[in-house]
Amino acid sequence: MTDSAPPRNHASASLLLPTQLVFNIGFYAVVPFLALVMSEDLGLGAAAVGLVLGARTFSQQGMFLLGGVIADRWGPRRSILTGCIIRATGYFGLATSETFWPFLLSAVLTGIGGAFFSPAVEGLIGTLDRASVSTTGTGAKDAPRRNLFAWLVLFGEIGAVTGPLIGIGLLPFGFPVVAVSAGCLFLAVGVALWLLLPGHAAGTETDVGIGAGPGREGSGSRRAFACLRDRRFVAFAAFFSTNLLAYNQLYFALPLELEDGGSGTGVLAVMFTLASALTIALQLPMSALAARLGPASALCSGFVCIAAGFGAIALLGSTGMHLVPGLPTMTGPITLVILLSLGHMLVGPAGMQQVHRFAGQQSLGAYYGLLASCGGIAVLVGNSLTGVLRDTLGGAAGWALLILLATFSAALLPRFLPTASARPAPPARSSSRVLPPVLDQKVQP
Repeated sequence: MTDSAPPRNHASASLLLPTQLVFNIGFYAVVPFLALVMSEDLGLGAAAVGLVLGARTFSQQGMFLLGGVIADRWGPRRSILTGCIIRATGYFGLATSETFWPFLLSAVLTGIGGAFFSPAVEGLIGTLDRASVSTTGTGAKDAPRRNLFAWLVLFGEIGAVTGPLIGIGLLPFGFPVVAVSAGCLFLAVGVALWLLLPGHAAGTETDVGIGAGPGREGSGSRRAFACLRDRRFVAFAAFFSTNLLAYNQLYFALPLELEDGGSGTGVLAVMFTLASALTIALQLPMSALAARLGPASALCSGFVCIAAGFGAIALLGSTGMHLVPGLPTMTGPITLVILLSLGHMLVGPAGMQQVHRFAGQQSLGAYYGLLASCGGIAVLVGNSLTGVLRDTLGGAAGWALLILLATFSAALLPRFLPTASARPAPPARSSSRVLPPVLDQKVQP
């Protein structure tokens, strides 16, 4: 693989970082309000809403590894444009859907689109990062990586804050206007990147056994799926997937809870802004805290924090007055958002950093792909079950299930950490698509 010249790299970075901002604006202008649109405009129950949102997440997370392989084969320009077209088609479908099945199909298309362009964009960032390392010398090897990915996170979180505010501003004109606007935004960005990115822009290095080098031709599939034979890692991934399921409740259970309490979409936008602001301000300090605590304590503490957040809203409700009359309005939702965000910021770094230890000399891409797929399955199944409980037994029953899952993960996940005999990953050979914890295992734009 040939890296582009430095000026070209800098030009590409100046395109990709704003691209992450625009992608997040388009994503967060639409997705946070899907639950309310389905329940209010389409009259769907919580079970149907949970199924749609779960399928959307699964269609993206479940295809993340495949999307990375496609980006390697096609090249990033083609993969990004294809993903943007598919996601825009999904948004246009959401704008015109009036029944369950078309809405479900459109939501799935938005997820598939993300599975095409997200690995390509992130892989290009990794390629530029390696080029920066090579031009700054080995003495500054770590600084460019942290800086470039930190900027990617910052641009993404700014979009996550701005998107809901733009969405709430457009909602008075109708949800179709919001969805069509976001679809046009993705089309415009896709075409712009297709025209402006260098035609020979380097793609990502796959490490799932495809083109892995001489002597490996016959063992690519076996290497790619070695993670499935690692029972300890499969159990770890299953319990860790509760993290993504829990964070997705910002887009599923929380909007429904606010609707039950009579709160408007403006309050929901404030909740999303609060979550993003917490991430911007506290992700690095919380990552440092997780490192000081160690993986077992950080994972346990993080999931306890998440369970406490679900417990708070189950007891206080969307008005803050279920348990103690007179508490300020929104005490329950605000407590949930704060505790859920803090727990997510602890669990993410502590858990993701264990993947290298599990993988050893095996395919990092496959291990991260399985972790993402487990998260997608957890959201699909968990949201569906939570929705059924909300429809049949009320909102408290749905929160109770989530409390139990987070509690089980807090108690059992530390038991499935990699053993001391696990081999460390080889230095400087990991895939460029392996992202920092803050970029992975979160709702992907």
